[in-house]
Amino acid sequence: MIKSMTGFGRCEVAGNNRKFTVEIKAVNHRYLDVNIKLPKPLGFFESAVRGELKNYIARGKVDVYVSCEDLSENASAVRYNRETAREYLTYLRGMAEEFGLEDDIRVSVLAGFPEVFTMEESGVDEEELWKELQKAVKGAAEMFVQSRVTEGGHLRDDLLEKLEGMLGLVDFIEERSPGVVAEYRGRLEEKVKELLGDNTVDEGRLLTEVTIFADKACVDEELVRLRSHIETTRKVLQEGGSVGRKLDFIAQEMNREANTTLSKSNDLEISNCAIELKTEIEKVREQIQNIE
Repeated sequence: MIKSMTGFGRCEVAGNNRKFTVEIKAVNHRYLDVNIKLPKPLGFFESAVRGELKNYIARGKVDVYVSCEDLSENASAVRYNRETAREYLTYLRGMAEEFGLEDDIRVSVLAGFPEVFTMEESGVDEEELWKELQKAVKGAAEMFVQSRVTEGGHLRDDLLEKLEGMLGLVDFIEERSPGVVAEYRGRLEEKVKELLGDNTVDEGRLLTEVTIFADKACVDEELVRLRSHIETTRKVLQEGGSVGRKLDFIAQEMNREANTTLSKSNDLEISNCAIELKTEIEKVREQIQNIE
């Protein structure tokens, strides 16, 4: 199956007086770039979350948001930091003495300084905490992957349709090419007759000129390679997997063959067809950028 690089997943897991919510969003990126935002008390789980996500995601710029709501009534306790308060008081009294200020320090003022009173989480079992968080991460990741698969199916169908259209353009160029040589021979023969003023034409020289033209305008090899690249792309899309980079490389090769075909063309219809082919290849490349 083909996966898109854009996706979204969300999961909530509640238990043991806690509720974890995990959201995963992703957009296109050449490599895997994971940005994880965890609540400060859970920051030490970042490496574990990152490792878990690697089981589900190969490429993309991924943003992960984790929140934890403690539902217990006694989730935290107030701690009085005596030494911190003593240090603040020492500095305040020193300021009053140094600058001749009134020493009007009150308990309510001192208590308002940072870190004098802090909230401490009640003791928790880290292993149990990780099991709950891991369950939420897995649930969000599975939903995320499913959204990528669904979008990937749409991308695959669209690409297969475009490839079919490209094959039609290759067929047209292949069928048109022999006629271009024949038309060139006819124009050349008429021009020679016009210049000579009679019907005598050196068939050997005419054949040589036509052969040179046919060799320069021949795109048989390019068309064979284009067909091969189109068929390979179709096969890769049907096989699925993390194939975005491979498909991008094949699309570059297709574009190279289309450019050569256009540069060799001496026929308006083939030139227009080659331009349309290049346009379709570019559309395919844009779509491939969305594939993991």
